Amino acid sequence: MKLNIDDGFSPELVVNANFDGFLEIPVIKPPKEIIIPERIIPFSKRNRSKDSSEFIHFYEYDENFGQIVKDTKKYLKELKKFKGIITPDFSVYYDSPIYAQIGNIARNRMIGHIFQEHGFYVIPNVRWGDERTYTITEKCKEKFAFLGLLKHSIVSIGTYGCCKTKEEKTHLRNGLLAMLYELEPIVVLVYGAMPDSIFGDLKDRTKFVQYPDWISSVKGGNHNGKR
Repeated sequence: MKLNIDDGFSPELVVNANFDGFLEIPVIKPPKEIIIPERIIPFSKRNRSKDSSEFIHFYEYDENFGQIVKDTKKYLKELKKFKGIITPDFSVYYDSPIYAQIGNIARNRMIGHIFQEHGFYVIPNVRWGDERTYTITEKCKEKFAFLGLLKHSIVSIGTYGCCKTKEEKTHLRNGLLAMLYELEPIVVLVYGAMPDSIFGDLKDRTKFVQYPDWISSVKGGNHNGKR
């Protein structure tokens, strides 16, 4: 008897992938050219789009885009009309056990790989949790928040909802420093605020392009990136 359980990892979808590190995280290849989105729109608001030059992003509650993991192929045709995607921002909570944080980072790369395989322009979203995800520790010998990503390319991060507490600001700052050191990105897209206390002395390290969160952009009528 075969027991069929949907574990959300769908290993059959990454048979053609390259893998990174001991944890074998699927690799998202850097694009041949860097394209900076003029406009971005949340996955759950995609039906409101009137501009096919927009990129789809997933900086929203996980339940708003969980279906893309369960049935990834279903959305390949629907999203093809958009200029590209930023890979899903699965939650990586500080107080989650390591296996859960690794699992959601792996899902991020898996979705990115699948869309790349089908000709999409893919910008990797980088999400880290506590220091175990972006530093080498006694128990974890890899900075697994950055596995599957190659240097000197374009990446995206989300700060919306991540700058409220002192602990959040500390991890955002420390993880950002680690990411800039590890990946040396040419461009970093930022969805949400860019507090000077976190970004102020880093603006010469790369090209940051900021996008307002969805609520602010709707109120202000602006989805464009601010360079």
